[in-house]
Amino acid sequence: MAPRSHRLSSRRAPPRFFFVILLLLLPVLIFVIFTNGRKISYFFRPLWDNPPPPFQHLPHYYAENVSMGHLCRLHGWSPRSEPRRVFDGIIFSNELDMLDLRWRELHPFVTKFVILEANTTFTGKPKPLFYAANRNRFAFAEGKIVHGVFPGRVASRGSREDPFILESQQRGAMNGLLRRAGISNGDMLIMSDTDEIPSPHTVKLLQWCDGVPPVLHLELRNYMYSFEFPVDYSSWRATIHIYDHWTQYRHSRQADLILSDAGWHCSFCFRHLREFVFKMTAYSHADRVRRKDFMRHSRIQKLICGGEDLFDMLPEEYSFRELIKKMGPIPHSASAVHLPAYLIENAEKFKFLLPGGCLRS
Repeated sequence: MAPRSHRLSSRRAPPRFFFVILLLLLPVLIFVIFTNGRKISYFFRPLWDNPPPPFQHLPHYYAENVSMGHLCRLHGWSPRSEPRRVFDGIIFSNELDMLDLRWRELHPFVTKFVILEANTTFTGKPKPLFYAANRNRFAFAEGKIVHGVFPGRVASRGSREDPFILESQQRGAMNGLLRRAGISNGDMLIMSDTDEIPSPHTVKLLQWCDGVPPVLHLELRNYMYSFEFPVDYSSWRATIHIYDHWTQYRHSRQADLILSDAGWHCSFCFRHLREFVFKMTAYSHADRVRRKDFMRHSRIQKLICGGEDLFDMLPEEYSFRELIKKMGPIPHSASAVHLPAYLIENAEKFKFLLPGGCLRS
């Protein structure tokens, strides 16, 4: 029979063993939380965040060769005797290919293209005036273009400007540029980013119908990297406004009504890998670049072709069901149907935006 003291020490051994294991695991746990804190936070988002109120979706009717009068009446509106003037207002960074695609699609319907670019990024870094340097590329629309430059604020060395403040100031400056462009009450104003493109038939419908809501969000098909990677229909920030003196240029929730299937939003749809790097460090969510190797060209190229997230993030969803459904790479699509006409007409020029064109230069 074992001595009593030996039996007692055997019973005390497990707590000491677990204490040692805990000491070993604790630094590992802290490291995992430190390096993946944002990802962990996003995974538990359904527990700590509530979704915004749902939109009221308006059905969207369209078919080729159907009269505008009939389409207006299907939406509960009435046809106009002449179309509204249309002003397309965008804050521009470096999306030259998407700007080309946007303006070619909308050119027949837009009265003035109003474009504002800054000489700094939203994060306070100096940047070239990409549009001004490439203006010859858009000579086809020259008579309709009103271009403005916003004097940004350069962050002092070692500091960083609040990107959302600089973005808000630039969007505020758009109000003055729109007035300079000649917008007036009753005109139609498109508020959206360069890569949020309303479809031409959407713009034509809204400019030819009376009874259109004064503020209407546009539901856009959401794509990542190219039209090979359709994500969902979650893009809603683009809006149409029937302009009045109270209208303010914004990029946020402004109404509860949204017009279904009204265009395309192609995010990070760049031709060159250097353009991906520029946007990753320049836009309002640049804090998502947590390590220098995030900007390595070979890494970016691999993620593009795999349909994976550039920032190693989880989907921003408000329910575990949606979050789990969207985890992992975006599935490839071989469809190039119902895309911008200019894109299909110039497929060779824009092959990087079409199925099979994931390799970037």
